[in-house]
Amino acid sequence: MTEWLPDRVAAAERESGTPFDLTACVREPIHRLGGVQSYGALLAVTGDRVSVVSDNAAAVLGTGELAGAPIDRVLGEQQRQALWSLAGTGAGQTAMMPLELGERRFDVTVHRSGEHVVLEFEPAPGTPDFETLYAPVRQALNRLQRAGTVVEACRAAVREIREITGYDRVVAYRFEGTEGPGEVIAEQVSADWEPWLGLWFPATDIPPQARRLYEHNWIRVIADVGDATARLRPDGEALDLSLSVLRTVSPFHLEYLRNIGVTSSMSVSLLDDGRLWGLIACHGRDPRILSPQTRAACEFFGVALSLHLAALRERDESAARERSRTVIARLLERYSLDLAMPWWSDPAGLEQVIGCDAVLVRSDGVVVSSSPEVPAVPATVTVPPVGDVWHSDQLAGPFPGALVVPFGTGGDCIVWLRRERSVPRRWAADPRTPVVLGPHGERLTPRGSTAVFLASVRGRAMPWTTTDLAMAVELGRAVMSVAVTHARQLAEANVDLDAFAHAAAHDLKEPLRGIANTSTFITEDAAGRLDEVTLRRLESIQRLATRMDALLNALLSYARLGRTALNRSPVPLGDAVTRALDVAGPRLREASVTVTHEPGTLVADPLLFDQVLVNLLVNAAKYARPGGGQVRVGVQDGALYVRDNGIGMPANLREEAFQLFRRLHPDAARDGSGAGLAIVRRIAERHGGQAWAEDSPGGGTTIRVTFGSRDLQ
Repeated sequence: MTEWLPDRVAAAERESGTPFDLTACVREPIHRLGGVQSYGALLAVTGDRVSVVSDNAAAVLGTGELAGAPIDRVLGEQQRQALWSLAGTGAGQTAMMPLELGERRFDVTVHRSGEHVVLEFEPAPGTPDFETLYAPVRQALNRLQRAGTVVEACRAAVREIREITGYDRVVAYRFEGTEGPGEVIAEQVSADWEPWLGLWFPATDIPPQARRLYEHNWIRVIADVGDATARLRPDGEALDLSLSVLRTVSPFHLEYLRNIGVTSSMSVSLLDDGRLWGLIACHGRDPRILSPQTRAACEFFGVALSLHLAALRERDESAARERSRTVIARLLERYSLDLAMPWWSDPAGLEQVIGCDAVLVRSDGVVVSSSPEVPAVPATVTVPPVGDVWHSDQLAGPFPGALVVPFGTGGDCIVWLRRERSVPRRWAADPRTPVVLGPHGERLTPRGSTAVFLASVRGRAMPWTTTDLAMAVELGRAVMSVAVTHARQLAEANVDLDAFAHAAAHDLKEPLRGIANTSTFITEDAAGRLDEVTLRRLESIQRLATRMDALLNALLSYARLGRTALNRSPVPLGDAVTRALDVAGPRLREASVTVTHEPGTLVADPLLFDQVLVNLLVNAAKYARPGGGQVRVGVQDGALYVRDNGIGMPANLREEAFQLFRRLHPDAARDGSGAGLAIVRRIAERHGGQAWAEDSPGGGTTIRVTFGSRDLQ
């Protein structure tokens, strides 16, 4: 109850001219108010006796005192059997039949309430309404079926219901969510009444218990806000009147109607799968009693409109789902065509599946975002189990809307984000309308500001629809299928590539060795007899053979990584750096590069980790600035980093740097095979981790490597 009315909304209500506790409206038991509207009378029968009676029953029915009397004092046996039969036809439903008591004619509505059979007597009109209502209702339904949109259907509905009932104002408004405010989307109104089309009403105008009753009753009529309630006795407040057509009205609601100049009203529920979607609200300046036949016609019209609206919304949702499925199909095709690039590395297109302001993908701790404003998954979101979705439209921060679908394990997920919704909406109040003083002072008066509505919507995004949730689930399943397919195809491709690379490198080394040896023998055997050009050519052959041997060694090393078993164990970072400097030290000293490191421990294969450090340190030496530089080795956010202040690499070429034999600075001064970063990434992936490059603060490059473990410290 109290959560429905947040503190900020209650405060805004008080500040905007409603200086009383609105939670009193929320707590009010409007289904147990102990009275009925006095134009009719109520009897509740337990067994064969009247157990509850309205004060006016004797006058309305023309009988004596009925409290505790047998029901046969009012009804004949056949009448009783017919009414009891109607009451037993369906739980939670009402039924109506005409009835004559002497010379008086009544329309009697009957339903069960616990152990009671509740009878509500309304004086019948002089002439039956059915014949006059049938033709216009039939024509109205035909016109309604031609409406092609939700708004068109509501326009047709308010026009037809005003024609049937004669109210001065008839509006249709829909709720934003089951507990949200309502917007007037269609209206028929007398020329001298203020139009409401396009206005919004705060959620506080219809508290939760009233919404629940609207879900149980298709129609609610208030004949006269000035009516003197006929009280029920004895202990009438114990009788549940949820299904009553004569149920008296909350004093809060009566005061509200008076304050907006309404004397009589009718509300027809618009339901969507049993939940309140909207209302058709009718207002009159004069008292108006509607016959049960007219109410039945309006109720039938409300049912027909609800079904038509549901069909229109289903059509629109189906079209939206088909559009999303088309986008998903295109994305899956794109993902499937590029096995080398992980599908999640480019979130472009995901925002077309579900409307949003930003979308993020997190895989194995790495986040790729479509917006620089949200580089990481917000801490306020929850990643649900695979197969479920999580969503909210009221989170703290610039993106209060979040929809999360998981894939894989370890918190891998897609997150769609929405900003706070804009509120350029007109408030349903006129500041010039004077405050109306009721018996309880100033309350439930027309508001003179937008404070309440703004408080209701501030910090909230547009809600996620059922279509959004369904498409998130479909996309989650699809990307999991893509991930499994990628993993299988990559595994097969890697096995084939490993076998080919190992065989090719091994088989090529023998003829290459022969070429190198032959050129050496020629040079030695023909010493002194060769001209300079021939000697240079022989030296080129030897140099190229040496270069080719280095490339083949790199290829063999790369291929062996796919076959090497991992032996994970804790590796002290300082010891690993010391071992790596034994190998890379000469190259670092030659380039005047100094190395420092932080303490730390990680879990990895020690030999392969040493190879990672050697490659990264040699790389830092090769691409140092003239005059030397510095390298820092450490651990941050679960990843090993090697940070240099060298010449750096362009952002658009960083991924290329991790390709085998790809060098971004292919000048002669920087030798090497171009396989170092490819080997680093290969080792990381063998551990279930990743490797990537980013800018160093102040210039240079930082290489980060994860090893599929969060045991870095």
